Amino acid sequence: MSKKIVFMGTPDYATIIFDAIIKEGYEVLALFTQPDKPVGRKQIMTPPHIKQYCLDNNISTPIFQPEKLRGNKEVEEQLASLNPDFIIVAAYGQILPKEILDIAPCINLHASLLPKYRGASPIQEALLNADTYTGVTSMLMEEGLDSGDVLALKYFKIPFNMEVAELFSQLSTLAAKLTIETLENFENINPKRQNESEVSFCKKIKKEYGEVSFSDAKKVYQKYKAYSYWPGIYLKSGLKLKDISLLEDESINNAGEILAIDDMGISIACKKGSIKIKTLQAPSKKAINSIDYIKGQRVSIGDILI
Repeated sequence: MSKKIVFMGTPDYATIIFDAIIKEGYEVLALFTQPDKPVGRKQIMTPPHIKQYCLDNNISTPIFQPEKLRGNKEVEEQLASLNPDFIIVAAYGQILPKEILDIAPCINLHASLLPKYRGASPIQEALLNADTYTGVTSMLMEEGLDSGDVLALKYFKIPFNMEVAELFSQLSTLAAKLTIETLENFENINPKRQNESEVSFCKKIKKEYGEVSFSDAKKVYQKYKAYSYWPGIYLKSGLKLKDISLLEDESINNAGEILAIDDMGISIACKKGSIKIKTLQAPSKKAINSIDYIKGQRVSIGDILI
């Protein structure tokens, strides 16, 4: 018997999972996503990634965009009338109240190996902490934050130089596969409680998290990999550091000193270790080659980048 699905999700991570469910032939009764939002200087109303995907591909699934779920009787009645077999949730952006959780089994696809990194930014957190492994978890939702019983896991070994956008893509693909496997085998899965002694949390990322100093090269590089998509990393002066690689993480140096210049960029000392920077971007300016930038600032080897 075909399983009837209501899907809840918003960004491209959710879109890839939604696409897999559609292509697998499940009956998707409705899509719930966040409201359109004003974007850019002109504040143009822009639909969420998953809604735009539906529009671009002429997908006729009904789309609902409620401002909130909690206390929303209309949404509760809509979902109850749809009578889904499952509600699949992936980076939706709202917590489901008990009234919705009781309508059908709610399965969340979380981009970490729970109970590690419950919360809004698990992919970035794995990179910030230089984890060797991460992965995705399918779990039964309850009222707590990512605290429900685990249905299944998929592991992924993080390549050393992988940045956040590529890791998002890899985990999205893994999550799509895990979703189908979980739906296909749901009746035979024995859900497992999470080990509360191993729980950790991660927060929604704020722009100010991107500020760095030349104190520890490894930490600067980890922050760059985690935040290269947004908000990027920058010095207190507002100078953005882009296209970074880690040279080494053991030497003791004069922080910010320009150590070398070559065709691949400039080598910068941290108090511990050193990094190479290919591109720099001054506040309100375009990003340019780091060599051109320091020439324009009339600084060179031995000077301090600020």
